[in-house]
Amino acid sequence: MRIRPATRRTTGSVAALAVAGLLAATAAAAAPAAAAPTGGDGKGSHRVEYFPDPGGAGKTVEVPATAPRKSGRSTGASLSAAEAALDGAVGRQQVTGSTDDRLDVVIIGDGYTADQQADFHADATAKWADITAVEPYRSYRDLFNVWTVDAVSNESGISGDPGADIVKDTALSSYFWCGDIERLVCADIDKVASYAAEAPAADLVVVIANSTKYGGAGYSGLQDEGYPFGGVSTLSSDNAKSSMIAVHEIGHSVGLLDDEYTYPSYGTWTGGETDGPNSTTYSPAQLAEKRAKWYRWLGESDPTGSTVGTYEGSAYYPLGIYRPTSTSLMRELSSTEFNLPGREAMIAGFYRAGNVLSSTLDTSAAITHGKRIRVTLADLGSTDDQGHGSGPAAGLARTDLRWYVDGVEKVSARGRTAVTPASLGVRADGRGHRVTAESVDRTDAIRDPAVRALATDTLTWTVEAAGHR
Repeated sequence: MRIRPATRRTTGSVAALAVAGLLAATAAAAAPAAAAPTGGDGKGSHRVEYFPDPGGAGKTVEVPATAPRKSGRSTGASLSAAEAALDGAVGRQQVTGSTDDRLDVVIIGDGYTADQQADFHADATAKWADITAVEPYRSYRDLFNVWTVDAVSNESGISGDPGADIVKDTALSSYFWCGDIERLVCADIDKVASYAAEAPAADLVVVIANSTKYGGAGYSGLQDEGYPFGGVSTLSSDNAKSSMIAVHEIGHSVGLLDDEYTYPSYGTWTGGETDGPNSTTYSPAQLAEKRAKWYRWLGESDPTGSTVGTYEGSAYYPLGIYRPTSTSLMRELSSTEFNLPGREAMIAGFYRAGNVLSSTLDTSAAITHGKRIRVTLADLGSTDDQGHGSGPAAGLARTDLRWYVDGVEKVSARGRTAVTPASLGVRADGRGHRVTAESVDRTDAIRDPAVRALATDTLTWTVEAAGHR
């Protein structure tokens, strides 16, 4: 059972989980080789993941922390008063609950002029729809708040599009050809952070670059560098294949999932068992014997088209370490599905960040015998064409609401979102009874009891003793 914290997680704490982030596989302390096949000296740089082929595996590299001098607002041009008034404006693309109870995503555009901010909002809506078309985002989209922040650029488009010699004056200094890699889109993360700070909260950030050219990137470990978030994804606005980059990157930040692709040069894994939920050194028999990792899913048909087992090659190592399925979107972007263990890990991440159950009635103060208690449940389940929740019946989530008095369930109140202590049979006998609302996600996508505990949320009120004032 998840105990409701008294105060909100610090902004970006979910994204802090992405310190393991894009290279979560190498978070296993015993990794015998470097974290990535290429890199720098770690000074004034960020580690990023990119996908040179929109249907292929990713690669990782160190890139400069700031954009090259030729990129970004290098012309000295400044915004007019009217443009400056638009710059930094915050929009509520999807707000389903308080920032205390939701995973907050901030979407910022780059390469959109003042006259193109409506285009940015349309692109932000389209990209979020692409992301939430994939399970389990689809069923759990209402555990997210999505904020937009307008960033007004002096020029339309971004540097490096269509060629490396193209320079644009933009708000976030986004550019293709980062590190001389055509499809790698970098941005000035300090500028990103400045705009993201305008939103009420920022756990994850998505930067949409105004371009039809395929490209993007995922930044990891940012919270270690002092940023209030750990996960930033960049992607081009008008290339449909770029959306899967963000789907993959959030898989690291929220689900703590390892990359499942490999590099031949890494050879054989010689470390111990890994931390990642989708990598293991165990055989199927060992998984079952040790009751470890995804043993509960072994032999199941998987949405990726595979059967859950142990397939050699994961966390960059082609030998000595195994992944759950032949492929998944953590292995290559041509696969548009998380495997079953990956889905469960993602759902766990959603519940580490968000609460399905909420109420405006203070749980720290005693309530009267006749006080009406109202609770709200996030609308989990499938989505309609407008992207709004349409109930849990057709989606993965199966939210169950129950009421308890002093630990004993009141079956007749199941599913009710408003009750009084009196209607639950609480006696005015001066004993200070406790009324508890409990929501449980009973989805079949969860098999691990520890994840089910994360998916269980409670709120408890004490009923004041009779005659107490």
